[in-house]
Amino acid sequence: MDAKTVSRYHEVYAQWLRDPEGFWAEAAREIDWIEPAKKVFDPAMGVYGRWFAGGVVNTCYNALDRHVRRGRGKQAALIYDSPVTHTVASFSYEEMLFEVSTLAAILQDFGVGKGDRVIIYMPLVPEAVFAMLACARIGAVHSVVFGGFAANELAKRIDDAKPKLVLTASCGIEPGRIVKYKPLLDEAIAMAAFKPSACMILQRPQEQALLIAGRDHDWRDVRDAAIAANKHAECVPVLATDPLYILYTSGTTGIPKGVVRDNGGHLVALKWSMKNLYGVDPGEVWWCGSDIGWVVGHSYIVYAPLFHGATSIMYEGKPVGTPDAGAYWRVISQHKAVALFTAPTAFRAIKKEDPDGKLLAQYDLSHFRTLFLAGERADPPTIAWAEEKLHKPVVDHWWQTETGWCIAGNPVGLGMLPVKHGSATVPMPGWDVRVVDESCNEVASNAIGSIVVKLPLPPGAFPTLWQQDERFKESYLAEFPGYYKTADAGFKDDDGYVHVMGRTDDIINVAGHRLSTGGMEEVLAAHPDVAECAVIGVADALKGEVPCGFVVLKAGVPRAHAEIETEIVALVRDRIGPVAAFKLAITVSRLPKTRSGKILRGTMKKIADGEDWTMPATIDDPAILDEIGTALKGKGMGR
Repeated sequence: MDAKTVSRYHEVYAQWLRDPEGFWAEAAREIDWIEPAKKVFDPAMGVYGRWFAGGVVNTCYNALDRHVRRGRGKQAALIYDSPVTHTVASFSYEEMLFEVSTLAAILQDFGVGKGDRVIIYMPLVPEAVFAMLACARIGAVHSVVFGGFAANELAKRIDDAKPKLVLTASCGIEPGRIVKYKPLLDEAIAMAAFKPSACMILQRPQEQALLIAGRDHDWRDVRDAAIAANKHAECVPVLATDPLYILYTSGTTGIPKGVVRDNGGHLVALKWSMKNLYGVDPGEVWWCGSDIGWVVGHSYIVYAPLFHGATSIMYEGKPVGTPDAGAYWRVISQHKAVALFTAPTAFRAIKKEDPDGKLLAQYDLSHFRTLFLAGERADPPTIAWAEEKLHKPVVDHWWQTETGWCIAGNPVGLGMLPVKHGSATVPMPGWDVRVVDESCNEVASNAIGSIVVKLPLPPGAFPTLWQQDERFKESYLAEFPGYYKTADAGFKDDDGYVHVMGRTDDIINVAGHRLSTGGMEEVLAAHPDVAECAVIGVADALKGEVPCGFVVLKAGVPRAHAEIETEIVALVRDRIGPVAAFKLAITVSRLPKTRSGKILRGTMKKIADGEDWTMPATIDDPAILDEIGTALKGKGMGR
């Protein structure tokens, strides 16, 4: 972007501040409504109010049908690029509409209707996108579960969502290995109290799953029969405030937290973001290098690019190893992508394998304009490396599963603001971001506090948790009355730039995946030899953070510590899944605690990361911290 370009950001943000309802009413004109909203915002509805109350709409119509009707049917909607299967396929808007309307009719034949839930437990294949849009087409509520999750995690989601139908594939494919999904699904259904009435299984050539008679159905057989019978489903009108999907996020204990996304606000906010934040025009090729199991994949592989009439790349591969650290450059070059949105961990991996960027020289990136990073804090050295190698703007931005789209970023479509490494830049319209102390008083510029957002949240953000309004209030709204608690800590500088420094709770960020240390502690505590445990996130050059578990064994356990530690690592992998990246368990004689019994995880983390730390005033026995330091040195950590 020309350095002389003057950003319109401050003007647009001020416009939103002056008249929030007018701002979003204008943005809503970009959406095809069946019936316009009776109220742009109704403060009397829901927990904190609801957007586009009384409006009637269909999300799938806005993603597919309207583009076909307006002459964009031959344009590519989705490019599937899978180096792990050596496949590249492209689907036009017309072809997508055919597949989605056919699958939607199949769902109806299985008895799925408006408001019913469907769990999608699939790898990054086109059918996963068809499944999400087919649910949206008939008003069903989809819940995508990331394929890396273990059976017990899937079982919890089945019990909470109570799906009529589960859509899955025989396997996922990682470099060098096959991840069998069907046995995990079978185990999850056996564990779950709620039993889905049917499952559809996409058989991949790399793995043929065994089907259970009466419950399981071969996806391609069912699809072929529906096509032969010329079955198609039309779009079902739903209220703007009806749920589109449930996406489960990390919770420390018990029932997972099901983030709800509605239809109307989601449409309006995501459509607005594609041009104004990401600077992408209809017809251009956009790549979001995420997984549909995460919110980033929901918003920016599937929904936003299609609302906008762009072409979306879905990539089934890794940044390195499929086949090398030039994989991302190959995809950008081959498909002429104008922008990429991925996690900083991907670029740390590329930088580690090809620090001089030699592979980049093999590819033509002349179409490429902008790199967007999110999912975890982008460390300044990684941003600087990407800027140096690409000679293009690198935009860090910050948002959450709960928010559905960007809280703070650098609005490329409005004219970029100066980049500050380590900052997500500025709040987007709709987000009144404040930094407060424990008493909910705003702190001075550059002072670290809890980052909160003044209510109401904008369109696209979650209105509540699935069937848990009270938990929603308790988890997000109670601590800072009148505000949404992001559970992130940071500061705003003198220019109003937002700097997110880390989590304020026990959620750690492993390669952009938010995972609960509390959930991991439950697994460690389940080992028969473990008396007590604590899990912390320690800094990792590649993944940002990785979990480290400390265990205190029961008295009189005669077994070797190394043997028990190996079992614990395997247990976490089995219960939570490989996505936890849990590889380090350390046996200690005791854990450091306050006099009231609280484990000093923050101090343990500083010791593990080799940072300076001070003795907490409330510690019960200072000598324990030296023991922790010694144990970490034995594993090559700390200092």
